[in-house]
Amino acid sequence: MAENKAPQQLRHQHMEEALKMAEEAYQVGEVPVGCVFVFEGKVVGRGRNETNISKNGTRHAELVAIDRMLEGGFKLEDFRKTQLYVTVEPCIMCASALRQMNIERVIYGCANDRFGGCESVLRICDNPILDGSRYPAEGGCYRDQAVLMLRKFYMRENSGAPKPKKKANRVLKTQDLKLKEQ
Repeated sequence: MAENKAPQQLRHQHMEEALKMAEEAYQVGEVPVGCVFVFEGKVVGRGRNETNISKNGTRHAELVAIDRMLEGGFKLEDFRKTQLYVTVEPCIMCASALRQMNIERVIYGCANDRFGGCESVLRICDNPILDGSRYPAEGGCYRDQAVLMLRKFYMRENSGAPKPKKKANRVLKTQDLKLKEQ
């Protein structure tokens, strides 16, 4: 599988756009995950988590963006030439959907140690026994910024959670993060 690395400047630009979407999710009380889809060098889709607002556990950033793209006339065959930039490794559900959409490549920020579908839990992206075209997935782009955003979110109470937990004595850890451009 040939891997064409996106030029660094564009990678940074696209991941910064995904981080803006994650910040938007954070501001409205959603788990801060954001993404952008890039086709021929242009952002053609944006998404952020909407699970709390919609009360629908499938409204992850990637699926929200895909739905909007398809509603807007984006062609299924064009996903073969489309890259996804997402702040957190796609979960197993989203990684599978991306494979079914025949996505060209996924670049993500931080790993998803509980539900990751690209490397952390299961390798949905390139597992040879699954249907759909395989895609390369590369993590670590703006990792520390994505981790910090998640930590900030989990410091506060999630009113959308089935059983919100009190978090009065939590401290935001930042000493292990490098928050400069990566």
